[in-house]
Amino acid sequence: MYAILDIETTGGQYNEEGITEIAIYKYDGHQIVDQFISLVNPEIPIQPFVVKLTGINNAMLRSAPKFFEVAKRIIEITEGCILVAHNADFDYRILRIEFRRLGYDFNAKTLCTVELSQKLLPEQTSHSLGKLVRALGIPMADRHRASGDAMATVKLFKMLLDKDVEKTIISGLIKSEIQKGIAPKLLDIIDSLPSKTGVYYIHNEEGKIIFIGKSRNIKKRVNQHFTGITRSAKKIQKEVFTVTYEETGNELIAMIKELQEIKVNKPVYNRSSRKDRFSWAIYSEKDTEGYLQLKLQKTDGRKKEILSYANALDGKNALFRITANYHLCQKLTGLYETKTHCFQHTINECDGACIGKIPSSEYNERVLRFIDKNSFENKNLIIIDRGRNTSERSAVLVENGVFKGYAFYDLNYQITNPNILKNILVPMESSRDIQRLIQAYIRKNKAIKIIHF
Repeated sequence: MYAILDIETTGGQYNEEGITEIAIYKYDGHQIVDQFISLVNPEIPIQPFVVKLTGINNAMLRSAPKFFEVAKRIIEITEGCILVAHNADFDYRILRIEFRRLGYDFNAKTLCTVELSQKLLPEQTSHSLGKLVRALGIPMADRHRASGDAMATVKLFKMLLDKDVEKTIISGLIKSEIQKGIAPKLLDIIDSLPSKTGVYYIHNEEGKIIFIGKSRNIKKRVNQHFTGITRSAKKIQKEVFTVTYEETGNELIAMIKELQEIKVNKPVYNRSSRKDRFSWAIYSEKDTEGYLQLKLQKTDGRKKEILSYANALDGKNALFRITANYHLCQKLTGLYETKTHCFQHTINECDGACIGKIPSSEYNERVLRFIDKNSFENKNLIIIDRGRNTSERSAVLVENGVFKGYAFYDLNYQITNPNILKNILVPMESSRDIQRLIQAYIRKNKAIKIIHF
C-alpha cells in the first residue's frame, strides 16, 4: 500500500518551514482507496515568493485547521503505507518536523519518484515533476498546489509501476531506515534555552567556546545549528557539549556584544564568517566645479564614510532614496552616467546642478544637511530600547561620535542625562564596525527613543 503525497510550505529557513497545504492519496497499486486534502494554518507568515508560486496567501489560511488538528488523520491514512513523493526526502522531512513539534516521532518507509524516474526513464532530459508529466503526456491541473501535484505524482507512479515489471527497481529504492531527528543530547540543550533576544555561546567538552552568535530567538537559532546540513553545522553538532547565553532584550546590544565577543574569544567556527559585514559605503568628495558628490564605493578604512551597507544593492537603493529626499542630482550621486544633464533635469525634478545651473554653495548645503544628519562624527546621543523584561529598558551611549557602552535600568526611572547613565554604564570598546551597526540600527528606526544631547 502506498500513500502518495505532496506538501506545500511557507518557505523560509531550513527546518523552520511550516505546512500550508497537504494532499495524500492512498493507492493500492491499482486505484485510489482513500484521500485526504486540506489547507493547514502554519501559524507563521508565508514567504512572498511562495505566495506568488502557489497562490496560497496568509488570509486563506486564517480559518484553516492547524497541524495538530489534522495530525491524527495523517497518521491514519499513512499507517502501514510506503510514503511516495516527488523529492520524498523533502516531504518526509517536513512531516517529521511538524510531528516532532507535537512530541511525536513519525517514521515511515519512503520512495522517491525522482529517483525512480531516473532509473526507469533515463532518456528524459529533466526529472522535475512539471517537465516529466508534460513529456509523458500526463494531464496536470493546479500546478504547485498539493492536490494537483499529488495527483500528477499518482499518475506518474502508476506508469512507473507498470514499467518496472519485476518490481526489483522499486524494491531497491525504498528507504526503510529511520531518519534520525535531533540527538537526545541536543534536544536537552535546546529545551534549556529561552526564546529571547540575546547572545549565545556554544562550548565543546573542554569548555572552550567554538561558536558565538546572536538572535532575536536564541532557542530557534540554536535549533537551526543543530538541524543544519552545512559542514560547519555538522562539526558544531559533533563537538557541542553545552550552550550558554546572555539575554540582551534588544537586537542592537546583541549585535554589539556578538561582535566584541567574537573579537575577544576568536571561536573556531566563526572564522569563516569574519568578512566585513558592511562592505559598501557612501563617501563625499568635491568635483572640479566645487560640487559635493556622493559616491557609493567599496568600504575603504582610510576614508571617512557617511553610511555603510551590507552590499552594493542596498547601498544603491539607499542612494536613490537620499537623492530624492534631499533633492540632489542623480549625476552627482553617481546614479546616472552622462556627459550632459541628468534625466531628472529633463523632467524638471533636478534644478540643474549637473550643468552648473545653480551655485555649488546652494547645492552643497543640501548635501551637508544629509551628512550632518547621518554622520556619526561629534554626535551625542542615547538610544533607548527594550530591556530584558517588561519592567526594564536599555540605553546605549554615544558621545562625540564614539560608542561608550550600554546599561539596563528600571522602567520607573527616566534616563535622559548622560552623567546619570555613566554611573550604571557597562563600558565597551568602540570600533568602526560598532559605529556601523548603530547607524544601521537607527536607520531602520528600530529603537524606542533616541535622545540627542
